[in-house]
Order: sequence, then C-alpha cells, then structure tokens
Amino acid sequence: MTELIWDGKYDQDGKRVAPLRVALPFQTVETVNESAQARQRALDLFSAGRDPREAWRNRLIWGDKKYVLPSLLEEFAGKVNLVYIDPPFNVGADFSFTATIPTSPPSPLLPGEGRRGEVEDETTTFVKEPSVIEMKAYRDTWGRGMDSYLQWFYETVVLLRELLAENGSIYVHLDWHVGHYAKAVMDEIFGQESFVNEVVLQLQAGQRVRTFFPRKHDILLFYAKDKSFTFNSDSPLLREPYQETTLNMHFTQTDERGRKYREYPSGKRFYADEGKMISDVWTDIPFQYATSPIMSEHTGYDTQKPEKLLARIITASSNENDLVLDCFGGSGTTAAVAEKLNRRWIVCDLGRFAIHTTRKRLLSIDNVRPFVVQNLGKYERQVWQKEEFGGGAVGANGHSPQQAYREFTLKLYNARAITGYSWLHGVKGGRMVHVGAVDAPISVGDVTNIVTEFKRAVGTGKDAPAKNGVDVLGWDFAFELNEVARQQAAQANINIHFVRIPRDVMDKKAVEQGDIRFFELAALTVGVVIASRKAAKQSPNRGVEIASDTPALAGGAREDRPRNDRTVTLTLEDFVIPPDDVPEEVQKAIKHWSQWIDYWAVDWDNKGDTFHNEWQTYRTRKSNELQKSVAHTYDAPGEYTIVVKVIDILGNDTTKAIRVKVG
Repeated sequence: MTELIWDGKYDQDGKRVAPLRVALPFQTVETVNESAQARQRALDLFSAGRDPREAWRNRLIWGDKKYVLPSLLEEFAGKVNLVYIDPPFNVGADFSFTATIPTSPPSPLLPGEGRRGEVEDETTTFVKEPSVIEMKAYRDTWGRGMDSYLQWFYETVVLLRELLAENGSIYVHLDWHVGHYAKAVMDEIFGQESFVNEVVLQLQAGQRVRTFFPRKHDILLFYAKDKSFTFNSDSPLLREPYQETTLNMHFTQTDERGRKYREYPSGKRFYADEGKMISDVWTDIPFQYATSPIMSEHTGYDTQKPEKLLARIITASSNENDLVLDCFGGSGTTAAVAEKLNRRWIVCDLGRFAIHTTRKRLLSIDNVRPFVVQNLGKYERQVWQKEEFGGGAVGANGHSPQQAYREFTLKLYNARAITGYSWLHGVKGGRMVHVGAVDAPISVGDVTNIVTEFKRAVGTGKDAPAKNGVDVLGWDFAFELNEVARQQAAQANINIHFVRIPRDVMDKKAVEQGDIRFFELAALTVGVVIASRKAAKQSPNRGVEIASDTPALAGGAREDRPRNDRTVTLTLEDFVIPPDDVPEEVQKAIKHWSQWIDYWAVDWDNKGDTFHNEWQTYRTRKSNELQKSVAHTYDAPGEYTIVVKVIDILGNDTTKAIRVKVG
C-alpha cells in the first residue's frame, strides 16, 4: 500500500512516533441526577471491595484527549461500540462560542438585589474567543501546518482504534481541507479493507463565489474494525420513500391488509411503506437546526452538528446499551442523542464552556440518567511537574522539584521568590504570596498555617511581610475555604485573596508568549433560613451562624415534631466575578449581579467525596430567568454539609460549603 509521509511521522532513528500512553486516574468532580439510593449503592460496592464502576454512569470528561484517550484504555480497550468525532478541520473557528448576557431580573427584586443598577430588558451576546489552553490544542494540531495536523490525527485514530470493540465502527466528520489526507491515514491504521463508506453531507448554504464551484458539503469517513461490525439497515432513520414512478412501476401487488409490495422470484416481499435504503449522499440533514440562532437546537457553537445526523449514525452502527464515544464533544450533540437513544456514552472536550453547555443540554432531557463530570486534575499536573522540573530530590537549577515549581509559578505571577519561610513563598506589590501544591487543593488547614506564619514573620527589610495581606495561589480549593478561611484571616486582621492558577501554565508556548493570566476566585453570597430558626446570611467574609430557637433532637428522641423544622431554604444574594475575561462592552451590559450566573446546583448532604448534583436550575433559550431560591426538607434530624455550585456565563464554577443543623 502506498504510504503517506509527513514531517514528524518518524523520529531521527527512523522509528514511528507513537502516541503518548500515560494512563492517569480520572477524578470525579460532580455526579449529576443520581438518587440518594443509587449513591449509597455505589458506596456499598466500594466498601464491599467490588468495583464501583459496576454501577455504570455516563461520563462527561473535561480534558485534553492526548491524556484522556490513553487513560480510557485501561478500562475500555476493545469495549467501545461506536466512535463519532468531529475534529477541528477549519482553522480558527473551532473553539469559539457565542455567550449570552441574560436580561436583568424584573422588579420587584429580592432583598439585597437592587444595589447594582437599574433593570434592563435587552439581551446582549458576544463571541467568546478560545482560551489559552484551547489555543494550545490548536497549536498542537496546526502549529506546523498539515504535517502537525496529520501526526496529531494519526495519534488520535490509533488510540481510538484500540478502544473500539471488534464489532465497532468509527465515523470521522471532515470537509475539503483535510478529508483526502485523513482517508490515507485511516487506510493505514484500519486497513483499506476496513473502509465502509464515504458519506457526502449536503449543507444547506453554500459559498457565494464566482471563481470556483461553491463548496456545499462535508464528508463522513466510515470505517469498521472487523467484518462483524454492527449495521442496522432496517432502522427507519436509514430508510427513505420510493419515488412515485418506482411505486407505480414495481409495487403493483397488494396483500390482505392493503399494503403494496413487490415480490422477488425467491418469494421475498418488499413493502412500499418500508421505503428503501438511503444512499451515501445525505441531503436531508437540517444543518441549519444546529447553526441558526433561531432554531431550538442551537447552543451558540458555530460548528454544532444537528441531532438528526447523530441519530442516524448512532442508530445505524450501535444497539441499545452499546457504548458511544466522542472525544471532541463540543456542544454535546453526541451525548444528548446517545442519551435519548438509550446508549451509554463517554464524551470529552477541552473547553470548560463545552462541558457546561453539554451538562445543561443533558439536564433538559426528560428522565436523563445519572452521569458524572470528570477530569484528570492533579494527576495531569503531577505528570507536568515531573516532566518540567524533575522527579528526584534535586530538580531544575539544583533546587527540589517543588521549589523549582514554586519559583516558576511566582515568576508567572510577577512575584519575587523569598526564602526562610515554610508557607510564604514570594512577595508581590507589598503582599506575601503562597503557591499551592499541584496535587492537593488549598485547605482550611493550609490557610491556618499561612496566617500563623504571616503573624510570626518579623523584620523591616524588603522581605518583611507587608500589611497588605496574602495572595494564596492554588489549582483547586476546598469547598468551605472561602467562608472559614476568610473568617479566620479576618479575625487575625489579615487581608487574604484566593487566586486560581490557570491550566495554561502547563503550556510552554503560552508561557513564552506571556499569555498567562491569574484570576481571583469569584465571591458568592448565600442566604440560609431554617424553619423555626433565625435567618443567617452567608457572606464571603464570615461563616454561617445559625441561632436555634428550638434545641436539636437528642439521640434516641422521638421524631414527632413537624418536618418543617428540617426545611432549609437557600437564596442567592450576591455574586462578584472578576470581569477580566469579558469584553468591556459586556461588562457595561451587566446591570445586576445575577446576570453573571447561568446555572446553580445544590448538594444537600455532601460527604466530602464529590459534588452530587441533587437539584439545579439554569437559564434556557426559552426562558433566561433564573430561580434564586430553593427549599429542601431533610428526612432526619442532624448536621449536614450543603455545597452550592454556581457556574457563570463563561462556564467557570464557584462553590460554597454551608453547614446546617436541623432537628
């Protein structure tokens, strides 16, 4: 077979450059729509020494497929029945999306809501450009032109083939830019004999040109891993009506039920109302349903694909309960359609907003099955730290890997490294700086140590801690951090800021180009009311203080008091988001704090394991109003930890832990 060669396909020794095969554990950061009973069953499996994965949950994974795919191999090699991918093939537009600023809430406002401007009815939209980490994916894909694209595509398809079951199939969605090159790569990996179809997808709108024929189609490359591949030719989605002339000429017989049919010499009957098999030219896919803002499917992604397309592919090449994989999830069409067709699914994407869009889209489906949101989190960062700063006792510049990592981060934060302290690592603008570890969230205990060391530090020289306070830099933060830690710092008369270290610091190109930006955590204020108790406000600067009018039930006491004693009502009261990532014209359009919020959810009984989404509300295309208050009645008295998660209009999340005692 003729081989396609590109720069980077072989190394200096003439060996094929293989895909990265670092298998990392997944971290579950959120479980959505799972009942308390199902949650307990999963815990029981774990405590019994059995694999909790026996309780299947669909997976929505935020991360780079370079790490996600090899990490899936351990569990899913040879188990995926269908792969659909829509990889970036048109430079520039693949990571952009249209974000919407919702209208301000109508008057009258809830208490505390009216202090940020007047109500306005107009809705504002803006195009959110790719993040730095998404641009890294673009550079990895197109940095050296077609050569880097082909190597990137080759490595992706190699791993996908290993994930496919023997009866599995893969559909690759492409256009004229790379379709011909991609087919040569697919032939090399799967074998020419595994090629099934090149499907032509007619687009509704073509180009307006006069110098060449307008381009008006995409293609699907359809390959099977083995001759035993699944193909449901009798599915109604794969049938189309016969033309009238064909019906009149060939379907001339009628059975006892009045159905017209055509009978072959073998005796087999073909009924007119069953239609015929569609060809490999699909002209009936309504792409405008996904790309037009006025259509119900549209989510804001320019590259969004219509549900009918995925329904046809999934119905053709999988059966109920089969596993479908899409590692370029985008707006979540594959996940949504697989869910509706009762398939199991794994969908991943690099974009935070893509994950949020998919989450909302799934929640809009009636009786959506439980699913988890996962990432590679600290494990990906551990690999990065080891590769960048070494894994031994001595790393870069003769320093320990941890020290080298801290100095690197401080430099990106424009801070100066200092020595002589355990918890204070740098100085910037008169403020001390702490750099959190790559593999652990900033905890309340960390803040206790930071505050203690800050108070003990002495001296008047340039390294003396200034009165301005401390910036605490971290990758992740404990749920309760904002409340307890800020209260702790305030009591010590220390101003403290929590600043998130962006994933972008792991991108060498972004570092070289100075594209790294740090953002302070958003501040969320939640009001808490317990029935028959005094109201308490949760603010960024103090903890929750709930004064009880009635004593809590003692152990063994009868539970004959009204259940409304166990009802907790939460109300969003304020949300302050750093506006740096939003265009100035959009900032001006924000008249009320609630316009920043797109979605919020509650875990009413957090066990410290992961966030379990037990209730949620969010804005939709039909209604951009946001419910700001929710009540919950507990079945039993006791102390509970409530976690509130807010996701803003850009897909960034903010969490808050609240401890309550009901009884």
